Parts: sequence; C-alpha cells; structure tokens
Amino acid sequence: MSATHDTLEQDAAKVLPGLLARSYARYSQFTVAAAVIDVEGRVHYGVNVENAAYPVGTCAEQTAIGAMITAGGSQVIDKVLIAAGSDAVVQPCGACRQRIAEFAGEACEVVSVQGGAVTERVDFWSLLPHSFGPRDLD
Repeated sequence: MSATHDTLEQDAAKVLPGLLARSYARYSQFTVAAAVIDVEGRVHYGVNVENAAYPVGTCAEQTAIGAMITAGGSQVIDKVLIAAGSDAVVQPCGACRQRIAEFAGEACEVVSVQGGAVTERVDFWSLLPHSFGPRDLD
C-alpha cells in the first residue's frame, strides 16, 4: 500500500467512530458506520438506517456504496472500512457482500476499525468465493 493510500485509510478509520452517532439504529441499537474508498482514492461514508418495517432498513455499506455511485467517477471499490458501535470486529452481512461484489476491484479489502484504528484486514473475495456478479452477465 502506498503512503498516500495508507494515510487515506487511516484518516477514514478515524472518522468512522464519530459517524456512529449518526446511525439510525432505533430497533437493534447496533450502530454501524462504513467508508468505501474507490480506486481513485475518494472516500464515501455511510451509516446504517433502520426502519420500523423491519428488515427494509439499509446497511452502512449499502449507504456508502450509494454515496459512491451518487458522487460519480469511479465505480470500483478498493477498500470497505467498517466500524460498529459495539466496538466488535464486524464483517459485511451476506446482502452487503453481494452489493460490494458488484463494484469490488480485484484487490478489494474489507478493513475492520475499532476505536478509530484499523484492527483487521480481509481480502474481500475470500468472503464471497464463487460469487455471481456483473461478469456473469457479460
């Protein structure tokens, strides 16, 4: 990882704990904040937003991906950083793994954040081997 990408990741990790307060987790009380870093080095943030008509809420990763698409530019994810209000190491749910797969680059990583610092790094494709994605429709 280059020094610039390393700094970008560290800066995004520091932002996530503050975003947890913006999460709308009225029902589960399980707050999550995520950052998607695209291959152009832009950071897009999201939080989970629950709904009384459970399970129609949105996950933090889904919200961050939506922000990436809305911003325009690259639609290729380099990293997904995730922090939970419980300070647990969390991984994307199954639905979010599929959402990430839609845009994940070959070297995409899922990065766990605790207390504003990176604590665990996982190759995304190891979380969703043999996935179905855009390449299957081309």
